[in-house]
Amino acid sequence: MEGATFLGTDLVIRKMTQNDLSQVKQVIDQSFPRFYRYFAFHSIEEGQVLVTEVERMVVGFVKLIDFSVGGKRYSCILWIAVHPNFRLRGIAANLTNVATQQLKQEGVNAVFASTQRRNIAALSVLTIQGYRRIGFLGLRRLFGWRVFEFFSAIWFAPGEVVLIHE
Repeated sequence: MEGATFLGTDLVIRKMTQNDLSQVKQVIDQSFPRFYRYFAFHSIEEGQVLVTEVERMVVGFVKLIDFSVGGKRYSCILWIAVHPNFRLRGIAANLTNVATQQLKQEGVNAVFASTQRRNIAALSVLTIQGYRRIGFLGLRRLFGWRVFEFFSAIWFAPGEVVLIHE
């Protein structure tokens, strides 16, 4: 998918395979509080997941979901995580950028992301990559009363904010 140089090594972003599951689960264990680990574990076992690999080791991932509301196609970045030993090196930004561009090339109307209101790191990465917060009224203008279908599709949870990349 995409390659780059990272600390003198190759950084590869590619689709996850079954062989990557144990390494992705390690990233989840090191990245999320216990409550969220359960949902992250179960969501990665099917659907689209991209991983970042450094020297044949999976160091980050992004879980993407596709959905329709009112006959239009949308996507959402559901989870994004990078192993603590590899954070603050642009890996999450690269994953977000590649995922967003791939989804847009696939013809979705917009790409969303949601994260906890207190997750400053995720909010920073998403904002730098061109996402902006969109509140209930903005979502209501976009989806009408189908906004609740949207919330259900993205697994919206209390304490989260929604961002959009148009």
